[in-house]
Amino acid sequence: MIAIVGAGLGGLMLARILHVNGVEAVVYEADATPEARTQGGMLDIHEDSGQRALRAAGLYDDFLPLVLPGGEAMKVYDKHGVLRHADDGGSGRPEVHRKALRDLLINSLPDGMIRWGSKVDGQLPDADLVVGADGAWSKVRTVVSDAVPRYAGISFAELDLLDPDVRHPESAELVGGGSMFALSDGRGLLAHREPDRLHVYAAYRATEHAPITAEVLAATFAGWDDSLLRLIREADGELIPRPIHALPIRHQWKPVPGVTLLGDAAHLMSPFAGEGANLALQDAAELAATLLAGDPLDSYEAAMFARAEQSALESAQNLEVCFAPDAPAGLVRFFAGL
Repeated sequence: MIAIVGAGLGGLMLARILHVNGVEAVVYEADATPEARTQGGMLDIHEDSGQRALRAAGLYDDFLPLVLPGGEAMKVYDKHGVLRHADDGGSGRPEVHRKALRDLLINSLPDGMIRWGSKVDGQLPDADLVVGADGAWSKVRTVVSDAVPRYAGISFAELDLLDPDVRHPESAELVGGGSMFALSDGRGLLAHREPDRLHVYAAYRATEHAPITAEVLAATFAGWDDSLLRLIREADGELIPRPIHALPIRHQWKPVPGVTLLGDAAHLMSPFAGEGANLALQDAAELAATLLAGDPLDSYEAAMFARAEQSALESAQNLEVCFAPDAPAGLVRFFAGL
């Protein structure tokens, strides 16, 4: 029997592929219900990783209706509200809300396969293989590695503007149908359209334990164009602090019989490569393939280490581009293919 710790996208994808191939698995999740926590925002699902995993799980056709039409569009502004780049996407990376994708995976599993309210702390489940899919602060990771996530020097304040076409039409027009970056001097407003809201991250360089409050945001973004400041001032509800952490770029471990990791538990990185969810889904598909073929576990780990290192490097480099003194110039060059 295979014990999967964590009912995030990676753990659920692994459970689904094992299930359709007749392999017994149980998912242990600390949350009491699927609705216990918010599940983040939009994800772009890549053809060679996330979409491939969905095909392996037999869920690709069910995934397509969840895609947000026009969600691949991109706008880049400077702090004066000047549009520096715009495109309609079409990159083969359709956008879907994380919760919708997670719900699809949950509903694809038989009742009882996920054991809600089952927190795994010091004692691992009794199983032939324990897979740590338990995210950034993984308890399973401590069995194979002493690495811990480190603060990446960037903090986010997460904000929402609800019913934007009616209640926030100027901001809805500013963001458009997909994603938006407004960048300058180590600060940024990152926003994307969701079916019922604009999801916004106010991002800035800060020390690790600096407060993330509305007052701090007002001072940090003082002098920015009013069209951009509306994304902060008109936000509905309370802001959610999100300091960004990452594991070492080349995080690896020596093989430990009966235990492995996937997703953020194995290779947490900043969101600036758009790879986190896709890597978790790909890890799950490739780990499932390894187990079904009877191949050694370290063959999965070696391949995962290599692709995670490449993505972590890209993530770290893109963070520097977005928060460079001359931003958004570097991001404009990137989208222009220069």
